[in-house]
Amino acid sequence: MTFPSPAALLRAVGRPLAIAPLLLLLAAAAAGQAHAAAMPSANVAWLNAAADADIERVFARARSERKPLLLYWGATWCPPCNQLKATLFNRQEFALLSKNFVAVHVDGDLPGAQKLGSRFKVSGYPTTVLFTPEGQEITRLPGEVDAPQALAVLQLGLSGGRPVKAVLGEALAGKPLKANEWRLLAFYSWETDEQQLVPEKAELPSTLARLAAASAAPAPNASADAETNTRLWLKALAASDDGKGLKADDTLRERVRKVLAAPEQARAQMDVLANGAADIVRTLEDDESPRRAPLVAAFDAALARLEADATLSRADRLNALIARIDLARLGLAKEGNEALHPKLAEPLLADLRAHVARADREITDGYERQAVITAAGYALGRAGLWAESEALLKANLAKSHSPYYLMSQLASNARKLGRKDEALRWYGEAFDKSTGPATRLQWGSGYLAALVDLAPQDAARIEKVAAALLREAAGDSGAFEGRSARSLQRAGTKLLAWNGDGRHAAAMKRLQGQLDTLCAKVEAADGQRAACDKLFKPAGTAVGVKSALSMFLHRLWWPVLWPDAKAA
Repeated sequence: MTFPSPAALLRAVGRPLAIAPLLLLLAAAAAGQAHAAAMPSANVAWLNAAADADIERVFARARSERKPLLLYWGATWCPPCNQLKATLFNRQEFALLSKNFVAVHVDGDLPGAQKLGSRFKVSGYPTTVLFTPEGQEITRLPGEVDAPQALAVLQLGLSGGRPVKAVLGEALAGKPLKANEWRLLAFYSWETDEQQLVPEKAELPSTLARLAAASAAPAPNASADAETNTRLWLKALAASDDGKGLKADDTLRERVRKVLAAPEQARAQMDVLANGAADIVRTLEDDESPRRAPLVAAFDAALARLEADATLSRADRLNALIARIDLARLGLAKEGNEALHPKLAEPLLADLRAHVARADREITDGYERQAVITAAGYALGRAGLWAESEALLKANLAKSHSPYYLMSQLASNARKLGRKDEALRWYGEAFDKSTGPATRLQWGSGYLAALVDLAPQDAARIEKVAAALLREAAGDSGAFEGRSARSLQRAGTKLLAWNGDGRHAAAMKRLQGQLDTLCAKVEAADGQRAACDKLFKPAGTAVGVKSALSMFLHRLWWPVLWPDAKAA
């Protein structure tokens, strides 16, 4: 549906109108335009869902049309979400495939969306899940693969894919699977699984290794192709990180070496190699191993080919370059001057500068810019080029549809460099400019955490920001669900630590009074009231702070908002 602009409405009227009806018309036009702009793509008949009733309707439709349902969970600001919009959702092939499923969009900032996130165990943005019409999960689409691979995985799921829990159970029990079922397991987005298939994250490496071994078993127990088998082994190695999980042997070392040496194989495993390069190297070779340097050199050569591969998106090519930087940093201190100002090879730095300048110059699509420039700012900082990172991010503030994300990156940069006042200024401005209830709670809790860490003596400002955060929560019916609940709990944990010695008891008492008023109005159902009541309680009695995020999100974007946090 096309909505007229306010000016067009006024011209069309041609005579005075009562102000109230006119305002209603203008509001309807604005709401319609905003709704259209919020859709993931214009070429697919997406259905928005933000409440249980919406979900019941779309699943009823899926059942009546006998179609699977594809649920996309994302946010406007999220760089990897923007990457999907720029490379997958806008493709004609995706539009054609969409005729075979019901496409549902859940924007994490819509009222009720965080409750839906909890219902479907989706937390990290983006998460894309294919369901049967009855609501059973067929697969989670990987967000890191390139668009043609994602389309192929989606096609497999649409072609009679069975619920993933059943397939995984049979695979681990040694029962025979079809080749396509092995492929769906290999491409499953384990990073956004939210511990539903693998209850403990520590079990993921061994689970992937079991699947890799089972997929290579003699027929008829396994019918996986070599590429699928290799992907499972690579994922197991990447998940093991520093030997925590799978133990390397010469067979695995040789398998990885062959993949790196073969351009076609490396291209097929692009996402795992780029996102897991440093982790795979650490798993295969100890710091003192004489075989580490040759392995790093082979990895770097393969990644350099991927970086130059014009068939990949700009974001994927930049991700390969970031992996090269990560490999070059292996062995360096994780903190201190060496970590902030690594001495990297000049050719690598020149390559990075040229790559970033070209992307900044050539990108015209807003979605692609949000994905690539944020990653480029991170890459420059990772290489120790802090001034260039800052200049790039500042120059792109006016070009971004979510500038507050870039402001958070600027804050993170300043914080790492010890410029506390500047960091707090950027964190504060990012919170002020952020939009959407869940987003504002996330950015507000980030600002509060930074204040407690960097300026604990500024009690007045800390209390002011905490009070503002509670007012935000009071205006959001889903404040104690999903990501929003974790944002608030993070803030509560920081405040408790700030008042650990009781010096800020008066401020905490005032905030507790504000919280009590808020909690009294929160729905008791679904544990929201309980979550509210526990907000200022000691650790161990509240909801968890962090959730499993996709590897792509963890590698590039988690450190921006939570620079002091360890990966979950």
